[in-house]
This record gives sequence, C-alpha cells and structure tokens, in this order.
Amino acid sequence: MGVKLSDLVAKRELAEAELSGKHVAFDAYNVLYQFVSSIRTPEGYPLSTKDGIVISHLKGLLSRTSHLVSRGIQPIFVFDGEPNELKKGTLDLRRKRKEDALKEWEEALRVGDMERARTKAMQTSRLTDEMVNNALRLLDLMGIPRVIAPADGEAQASYMCAKGDVFAASSQDFDSLLFGTPRLVRNLAVSGKRKIAGKKAYISVQPEIISLEETLDALGITREQLVDIAILVGTDFNPGVKGIGPKKALKLIRKYGNLENACERERIPLLEFDSVRRIFLDPDVTDDYSTEGSGPDMDGVMDFLVGELGFSKNSVEKHIEAMVGASSGRTQVSLDRFF
Repeated sequence: MGVKLSDLVAKRELAEAELSGKHVAFDAYNVLYQFVSSIRTPEGYPLSTKDGIVISHLKGLLSRTSHLVSRGIQPIFVFDGEPNELKKGTLDLRRKRKEDALKEWEEALRVGDMERARTKAMQTSRLTDEMVNNALRLLDLMGIPRVIAPADGEAQASYMCAKGDVFAASSQDFDSLLFGTPRLVRNLAVSGKRKIAGKKAYISVQPEIISLEETLDALGITREQLVDIAILVGTDFNPGVKGIGPKKALKLIRKYGNLENACERERIPLLEFDSVRRIFLDPDVTDDYSTEGSGPDMDGVMDFLVGELGFSKNSVEKHIEAMVGASSGRTQVSLDRFF
C-alpha cells in the first residue's frame, strides 16, 4: 500500500539508458505482486500448471529480469523478512479486502460478468511460500543476486543505496524515501504501461527518478520531518489522522516543526508515533548481501521452467539468450513485445 507522498516528491522522467551499467535494488514483493495480479486468464485465474502450481509471477519475473539485464541494468531483488508487529493492522485490512474481493469475483463469474470478474480477481492476489520459493529459485538459476531482509525489504534496499552499493531503490511505493534511499526509481515496466489497480485498464507510464535530497530541499524540511508528515497521513505501520492529507501534514510540520508540537497545539490524538519513527529512521537491516550476479545457468533454467513447469522452450530460450548476450556485450533484440 505505501504512504501517499506522490504530490510532495521531486521527480523527473528517466530514460532507461541512464541506468545502464548501474545496480538497482528492487522491492521483490512489490514486483511479484504486480505480476501475479496482472498475468491472469480472462476469467481472472492466475496462470498455473496442470498440477496447480502458480506461474504468473515467474513468467513476469523472467521477462522483467531479461529486459533489465539486456539493457545493461543489474537488478538485485530484496525480499521482505518478518513483518513488524505494527504492520499487523495493515495486513489484516489487506486480508479482509481480499476476502471481500473473492466473494465479488465468484459472484461476477456466476452471472457471467467476465470484465468485473477479472478486475475483482486481481484484488485477491497473494504470494504463498511456494510462490516466493520458486521465485528465489528462478533468480538463483538466472544468476541474479537476491537479498532476504531481516524485516522490511524497502528498508534494506534503501540501506544498500545509502551505502552506495546500488544506484537506486526501485518500488512503486514511496516508503523507500522514508527509509532514507537517496534515489527512488519507479515505473521500470517492460511495456511502458501499467495496470490501474482494480480496473481493466492501463496507463502509459515513463520511468521516473525521485531524489530524496531534492525533495527535502524543495519542501524545506528534513528527512525526520518527512517521516513525521508520513505518520500524520498514515503508513503501513499506523493509520494516520482522519482528514489530514499530505499537503495539510506538510503545512502542520512546517508550522510546528515536529509531531509532538503539532499534536499538542492542534489537539491531534495520535498514538505510537515514536515506534513508527524508529521503524523508518533506525530500521532493521543487514550487511549480509552481495550485489554481483553470476550469469544464467541456461540448462538449470530450462530444466526448471520448461521441464518442471511447462513453459514454452522457445520463449525461455529467447529470454535467457538475451541475458547471456547482454553480459557478453552483444546487441539483443528488444523484449518489449513480451508481456
């Protein structure tokens, strides 16, 4: 879900060529949810094998990774670890929404409304342990570095960027800015379009880069104050204050300097903000990671995707050959037609 900061951040369009030769740390769950949500049958079912193994996210991961590597971008996928206890409310809310969407999906199928069925089906998306483990296995076979964070994946990606081990963190959410990433990249989609959440429609998007320093300078605030603004609006770790959006929160923090003063002077009943602050300003991260890949194991990928899961041999070969060609400096054909 993420914090709503779109109206406040300093962003500019980014050509993919600007990322060539650079390492980018991706919020893995954010990426995989996009795929399992959008790669579905007309009725709304995720793609799966005859044995019921979901493969939507693997098709997307193969295509996205091949696309990035063929353009000289080195991805590192960062997976969430154990969620903070304060995230329980957000997770419970998401679970309830998925349950409601499932009922609406089933009803739409019953009455033959396929468009609504697919839209509601997308809202039921989830990642099981099996799905995550298969994604990890595919990344290992492709020689793509991956990291399992102690807690929040965006916190870990932001830490890696702040250390200078990667050029940017990549996520559709803005939480990485709160975690301190110097640069956040969004919309690195293969096709140049993105599915509108909950709708059977796409919008054209361009990759964009957001600078934390430029954002703070433009707003005239510190990172600590940006975190206070986010807490007022609401994060994955607290519900925020009803009636306070990003612009009003910015005005309050500029006027009073911090949450304590704003809550006291405006009589805002906001609890737990010290704990939420610590999550963003002193997150649980690890130095146990590598940002360097090893190159794809062609036979291993083929055995897994084609032999075990029934992928098209020709399609898998094209994706892997593009990655191998990129690593050896050969020019490869564009993969934009895939997915």
